[in-house]
Amino acid sequence: MHIPDGFLDPLTAGICYALTIAFTAYAVYKARGALGPETITLTSLLAAGIFAAQMLNWPLPGGTSLHMVGGALAGILLGPWLGELVLLVVLLIQCLVFGDGGITALGANVLNMGIIDVLVGYAFFMAFVKLGGPERPYRLAGAFLGGWLGITLAGVACGLEIGYSPAFPFGIAITVPVMGLWHFGLGVIEGIITALVVDYIARRAPSLVMSVRLPGVS
Repeated sequence: MHIPDGFLDPLTAGICYALTIAFTAYAVYKARGALGPETITLTSLLAAGIFAAQMLNWPLPGGTSLHMVGGALAGILLGPWLGELVLLVVLLIQCLVFGDGGITALGANVLNMGIIDVLVGYAFFMAFVKLGGPERPYRLAGAFLGGWLGITLAGVACGLEIGYSPAFPFGIAITVPVMGLWHFGLGVIEGIITALVVDYIARRAPSLVMSVRLPGVS
């Protein structure tokens, strides 16, 4: 899902950068004072795990690629603000050090994987927790749907960005189905992994899931 340089025209890239910068500034404001000792440990481990998972890429028709994202997992465990900042750091290092994703497209990549995926995953998880409480079935269902639909919608957003960009040779009639359908399939795997990790941490170290205001676990 990492968009390389040359796929987005300046207007599309600029809009994505503006949205990402605005959200990041608000995330920094909201996340102030949220890092305690346990949260710092989880944040570091989560960032390392997401970094490694995202480095495994499978090429897709149309010039982009498919890989695990981890945005929903970060949003569920850390909340949307710290979750976005974790993905921002991961994507920035990948871009500047490993050349994975272009500098001009960094705003779009953070928007897709660090904002859309994070927010969707967090929203679905919290909706299920509020609906049925923190009991395990609701926790698993919310985390699974968050991981599945989070990466799917992020893929659709990526397809829209490159499809609408005059710099890319294919339009949205090709890019959206390709990105959306492939990530819809991958999302099942990401949803399962997200649910299992969240459930494990909720049972072994429930205080860590308190970062998203989960009232308790069972």
